[in-house]
Amino acid sequence: MYKNPRGGPGAVLAAAAVGQFVVALDMSVVNVALPAIRSGLGFAPLDLSWAVHVYALTFGGFLLLGGRACDLYGRRRLFVLGLAVFGLCSLAGGLAQEPWQLISARAGQGLGAAAAAPAGLAMLTNAFSEGPRRVRALGVWSAVNAAGGALGVLAGGLLTQYAGWRWVMLINLPIVAAALALVSVGMPAGTQQVRRERLDAWGAVLATGGAGLLVFGVVRTDTLGWGSPSTVVTLAAAAVLLAAFVLAETRTPAPLLRLGLLRSRWVAGANVLVFLAAAGQFTAFYFVSLYMQQVLSMSAAATGAAFLPFSIGLIAGTVVATRVTARRTPRAPLVPGALLAATGLAWFALISPDGNFLTDVLGPSLVTSIGAGLVLAPVAAAATSGVAPREAGMASGLMNSSRQLGGCIGLAALATVAAHRTGTATAPAALNDGYALGLAVAAALFVLAAVVAIGVLPRHRTETSDPRTTAPAENQLEGTPS
Repeated sequence: MYKNPRGGPGAVLAAAAVGQFVVALDMSVVNVALPAIRSGLGFAPLDLSWAVHVYALTFGGFLLLGGRACDLYGRRRLFVLGLAVFGLCSLAGGLAQEPWQLISARAGQGLGAAAAAPAGLAMLTNAFSEGPRRVRALGVWSAVNAAGGALGVLAGGLLTQYAGWRWVMLINLPIVAAALALVSVGMPAGTQQVRRERLDAWGAVLATGGAGLLVFGVVRTDTLGWGSPSTVVTLAAAAVLLAAFVLAETRTPAPLLRLGLLRSRWVAGANVLVFLAAAGQFTAFYFVSLYMQQVLSMSAAATGAAFLPFSIGLIAGTVVATRVTARRTPRAPLVPGALLAATGLAWFALISPDGNFLTDVLGPSLVTSIGAGLVLAPVAAAATSGVAPREAGMASGLMNSSRQLGGCIGLAALATVAAHRTGTATAPAALNDGYALGLAVAAALFVLAAVVAIGVLPRHRTETSDPRTTAPAENQLEGTPS
């Protein structure tokens, strides 16, 4: 376990949590500000969504590369570099004068996040030995990660209405500064040995290209549709590149993603589960936000504030899940959590155009958020169970990729489902029907996540991804054998 007299594992946890908070915050903070951004920079209607999509595109596309790079070149180095890029691009976005400048800044934020997110999680898993202490640390990380997504809606609404849309970008600067200060205390420069293996360049090109094309194809379905020639060609190209990536990884001695990692039921099951859970959670944020603004006619600030109970429920769920996981296994809270989240989303699916916040939002928000917290807290522990410290970045990048792809693909698919139900109608009642259908399908995704937890995840902690996972780590923090 990592020990540092200047800060110790607690400072590493704080740095990783704060870094993940700002990465998660930016997944949703811009959404509520889109109308103000459109009028402020003169965006064309069809181009505006790229202020959101391009972040998901670069973030999701480069995560596997970022995860492996931090194993080879240093987790602290990639964490600091990623956050520095993220912060500089946040400043550039806040000062943007043209649409292309904001979109470029959001792309840079995604690139920085793709380096910082897996590096932060890998630092955390190496700072805490596998067991109850790591479970508690991952619980804190998961709670902050979940709260970042929910509080992004709150922050976006309040900042847009009372400070101006530029602050949804500039708010990142003090948070990034705090994370950089914490990592300098908890993990000073030179505390991690750098490995001499070469980066799997061919695998990086295939994985990044395939994931990037997949995200690119999916996020454009809101305007082009799933059956358009452009969408079909893009998704087919993504499938070819990803298949080539899998083949290439079986033939290289130092792969970007060691496929043997997926032989672990913990790793494979957790990644499928987080894909489904992220699809359901991201969809809930999207449809509930639209329901409050376009059906209940709530302001941006009121919509943001309405997500505060959701944030509280997420944190409560993660606290309970962390305690259960520390005593038993990650599987124990995952099954009831997924079913509880499905129940809350099914309740959400009963929304009415004549509804109100108390009956149609508050109650289902609390049920859904507690269930989601029970899922999101232990899934990080599950995805890194039995993984060798030298492959912590690889496992972290894989889990973050699953989360990003799940959220992006799930949201795009269910937005299409809702749009088909709504048609060309713009009346609140028609919009309500579309949102309700999308939320009902999101509930089904959490039911499927519960099935995966029951059928795939082991009942005990003993399974590892490979015999090498029990070998001494080659990439421990300097001077502190695990």
